[in-house]
Amino acid sequence: MDKQELLNIIKTKITDKIQAFETLIAETRASNNDTKSSMGDKYETGREMLQQEINNLQRQLNESLNQLSVIRKISAEPSDKVQTGALVKTDKGLFYVTVSAGEIISGSQKIMTVSVESPLVKAMLGKKSGEEFLINNIHQKITDIW
Repeated sequence: MDKQELLNIIKTKITDKIQAFETLIAETRASNNDTKSSMGDKYETGREMLQQEINNLQRQLNESLNQLSVIRKISAEPSDKVQTGALVKTDKGLFYVTVSAGEIISGSQKIMTVSVESPLVKAMLGKKSGEEFLINNIHQKITDIW
């Protein structure tokens, strides 16, 4: 498994998300400005709703920026135990301990990106190949770590 390639895929995915949020925020702000100039005080509630939407988008943008910051610090070096940056294969799936960015496809492999704060990673943190762990009453065995 080429972990550097996987990191690049995740970086691209998060960067695209950041650009989408920035565009949505700009469009929503423009819409808010149009409302202010053309509708008057009668529509204060509508403007407040637009402002809440901008705040919500801004929170999501900040979360994505934080994820990108975390990803930039992750090394593609091989791991011998479950830790940040480890690519972990269990008998139930393939997991990349980075940030929670959803599923990525590499070749024919489906790889789930998971945050170190996730219950799954907490259950297997520090374990090595061949060890088992329990999550949601499901036993999983770690078969390989990169």
